[in-house]
Amino acid sequence: MADALYLDCDTGVDDAIAIALLLASPEVDLVGIGTVSGNTGAAQAARNTLDLLALGGRPGVPVAVGAAHPLAGAFAGGATSVHGGNGIHGVELPRSAADPIPSDAAELLLAIARARPGELRILATGPLTNLAIALRREPRLPALVRDVTVMGGAVRAPGNITGRAEANIHNDPEAAAEVLAAPWPVTLVPLDVTMNHCFDAADRETLLTSTAPLAPVLGEMLTGYYDFYEPQFGERRVPLHDPLAAAVLTGALTPAEAPLLGLRVDLGDHRGRLTEDPAVEQKTRVVLTLTAPGAPVIRTLVGG
Repeated sequence: MADALYLDCDTGVDDAIAIALLLASPEVDLVGIGTVSGNTGAAQAARNTLDLLALGGRPGVPVAVGAAHPLAGAFAGGATSVHGGNGIHGVELPRSAADPIPSDAAELLLAIARARPGELRILATGPLTNLAIALRREPRLPALVRDVTVMGGAVRAPGNITGRAEANIHNDPEAAAEVLAAPWPVTLVPLDVTMNHCFDAADRETLLTSTAPLAPVLGEMLTGYYDFYEPQFGERRVPLHDPLAAAVLTGALTPAEAPLLGLRVDLGDHRGRLTEDPAVEQKTRVVLTLTAPGAPVIRTLVGG
């Protein structure tokens, strides 16, 4: 029986690939999605998500718009240089007839968790604002949730916003601190591993020529994504940030090195930096390496 999964995302290019992977994975049943401002604004992320779901044959999955701003401060406007103005590099998807549900993302998460106590799995691929809001509204939420997988952070690797901070954690470190401190099992999939598993130019061609419903549009979205990362890698390659977290959750990829660590989120001068701290309970499972490369991701996306 498939596991019930709630996705919290800021649907940019890599979130879109993660959504397609989840839809193609029989191990999980995507029962709800909340959006948050990160790669793009929460409302735009919801529109991208609804359109992807319709194109992927799952228009009935409820989508709720979540936090427009982090717990402290204001949304900075998104990662347009990485994900384009609409979050998916200007690709125009057929518009879904569905609209976001009236409740916000935190309420959607709480409603699903209460209906499936102890069963629900959570995957978060954007800033953790919605999860923190849900925790504040319902402190018993961790007891209702089976586990949480987060794409975010840079633990023993360089960051992508500052020298040590990764975007999802940096964009709302207060929320990240609350989520990591909560008494639920958390698996963190940080830049330490995601930067080492990539799609290359051949993978994009595989997507563009696939008959899978979402694959060709993902290939189109990747054009600008490759443009952004090519100077960094010296070739047409892009890291599999969010898809890797989704593949770890579904079991398509297996961690090799994934120690339980005590992590402290810096809320001061180095906002968003994650530091291993022996004074913090060692309870966050941090995926540092995998037993195999990301090949199962492309195979799942194209139905191979």
